[in-house]
Amino acid sequence: MKILVVDDEEPARRRLIRLLRDIPGTEVVGEAGDGEEALQQIAMRRPELVLLDIRMPGLDGLSLAQRYADLPPLIFVTAYDEHAVQAFEVNAVDYLLKPVRPERLGAAIERARHRLLATQEARARALSTVAHRAGPSSRIVTVTRGVIRFFDARDVTRFWSSDKYTVFRADQDEHCTEETLSTLEERLGAHGFLRVHRGELVRVVRVKALRSEDGIHEVELEDGQIARVSRRSLSALKAALGLAE
Repeated sequence: MKILVVDDEEPARRRLIRLLRDIPGTEVVGEAGDGEEALQQIAMRRPELVLLDIRMPGLDGLSLAQRYADLPPLIFVTAYDEHAVQAFEVNAVDYLLKPVRPERLGAAIERARHRLLATQEARARALSTVAHRAGPSSRIVTVTRGVIRFFDARDVTRFWSSDKYTVFRADQDEHCTEETLSTLEERLGAHGFLRVHRGELVRVVRVKALRSEDGIHEVELEDGQIARVSRRSLSALKAALGLAE
């Protein structure tokens, strides 16, 4: 997590930076001594979280948060407890009193991580919804540990259900998307995907072989994956493959 530390007292900034070094997954990308400098650093460094003092010369922390709605998530760090209500009114992640205890800072950072992840997942779902409404988009969106990735379904041979997720293989690895198999079936039909089993969706042009033995049907795909084929779907699959009944 990329963090900007904002405090008008250099010793206070140094202490926070030292404490952050002991928290895994954090990186201090910049520091600032007042609100105006903080705005410049935010624009330049693109932090994912800001540790923000309240009482500073010029543009103070609360005024900064109240005036600019598009700031990264904020954790206020201050020696004064009377501003807590105002801090949470601007949707602060947490409110820490100086001197900050390491375990308290760690808990606040973890809370910020959860908020950031929830925001990223919401954006991914929104992107997926927009793509679905816009028509037969081939874009697949995944979110893993806060990283949003995009894939082209035309590079995928098979989707299959696993628990509450839909799984697919791309870039020599397995990935999960929250889109259901039914949603993908509807959206990707225009790109040659066919539901061959209640838990399997395959791209027909990537089918290498169709096997039937002892009443069990399956297809082998170009990348070596094997997908089950239900009896109910067998006729539709054969038709899509150009095979006569």
